[in-house]
Amino acid sequence: MNFLLIAIFAESSSGKNPLTAVTPGLYIWTIITFLLLFYVLAKFAWKPLLGMLEERENLIKTSLNDAETARKELEKINLESEAIITKARTDAQSILSDGKAAAEKIKDDTVAKAKEEANKIKEEAKLQIKAEKDKAISDIKKEVVDLSISVAEKLINKNISEQDNSSLIEESLKEIKQYEA
Repeated sequence: MNFLLIAIFAESSSGKNPLTAVTPGLYIWTIITFLLLFYVLAKFAWKPLLGMLEERENLIKTSLNDAETARKELEKINLESEAIITKARTDAQSILSDGKAAAEKIKDDTVAKAKEEANKIKEEAKLQIKAEKDKAISDIKKEVVDLSISVAEKLINKNISEQDNSSLIEESLKEIKQYEA
């Protein structure tokens, strides 16, 4: 601040600007002031500033390394998750196809059992029908025999001619044939 005042007063008194005027004393004091300022800055400001800049640089390098490590870890995790998802999809497809195969097998077994049961019922029905048919034929034959005996009794009781007897036998045979058919 003093230099500024001196410069202002010197200009107003001589008419020349003292800052542009060549004076050896001013050069020496400027150099001494510069060196003194340089020494103070080097001792008290540059070392802490350089230390802080170096610390900041190390922090940035560490952050970049951590970010790179995190990126690699993320890629690794993404690959693992893709592998897990792929495996899960494959397992799901396998389980689904196994389920479909099991369902198809159960369906086929059920259909086979149903067909077998139907055939068994059909055979039993055929056997039952045959037994009923045989029983009916047996009953009819018994009835025919009873009728024949009845006719024979009537004939014996009546004393009919041979021609009547033949016609009665033929009628009885026709009736028997109708029952057998």
